[in-house]
Amino acid sequence: MARFIHNARMELYDVMDTTFAAREFTGEPVPDAVLERIMAHARFAPSGGNRQGWHVIVVRDQETKDAIADAAGPAAKRYAAQLALGENPWNTIVPTRATAEMIAATPVPAGLSQPYRKAPVVLVVCVDLRVVASIDQDLGRTAVASGASIYPLAWNILLAARSEGLGGTLTTMPIAEEPALRQVLGIPEHVAICTVIPLGKPVRQLTRLKRRPVSTFVTRERFDGEPFGKQAGLTADRSPG
Repeated sequence: MARFIHNARMELYDVMDTTFAAREFTGEPVPDAVLERIMAHARFAPSGGNRQGWHVIVVRDQETKDAIADAAGPAAKRYAAQLALGENPWNTIVPTRATAEMIAATPVPAGLSQPYRKAPVVLVVCVDLRVVASIDQDLGRTAVASGASIYPLAWNILLAARSEGLGGTLTTMPIAEEPALRQVLGIPEHVAICTVIPLGKPVRQLTRLKRRPVSTFVTRERFDGEPFGKQAGLTADRSPG
């Protein structure tokens, strides 16, 4: 790991290349001072009109973390049931073949619920819908444009956490039960939960992540244009990251 360290902080590209989806934590506490430093850097993320309509709830109370884990259960059951059918879970284009009975009979995968219970801290990242521009709201498809004003902050949090030797992941399972979480967390109606980040010191720190080469997802001029970049093999890793 020595090559990743420079003046007690990691180089930007090293942070980007080694920030993986951490779901298992040592239990070591995350001090408020470290969290404040992470947020102090993450806040420089861009947002539409620089309106900064974000709000982050820092959750340490075990009862609240358990409630978040419980909220993740229904969506996680459907996710697992669809995976068992070879589907891409929760997508809005291809209808699922998973029946209500199949979903109900599917156990909640531990990896989709336990991180909330066991992480030293859970961050609930929200956005004020009154200040974001939902440019694609009338296109007749799932709206995604509003995410441009919140997910840069969420990813900055994870990049800063990686630089601090911490890890986490952007999760969405609890969002399916947002009305229940509004009550638990005191979130007003005009605010949406965008992601829930369990955060802590990873049990193991991955440094080689498995990703497709640039040429497989970047093209020139058109979606069906010439591949951009050189072909390259995948780097090996024991985790999907």
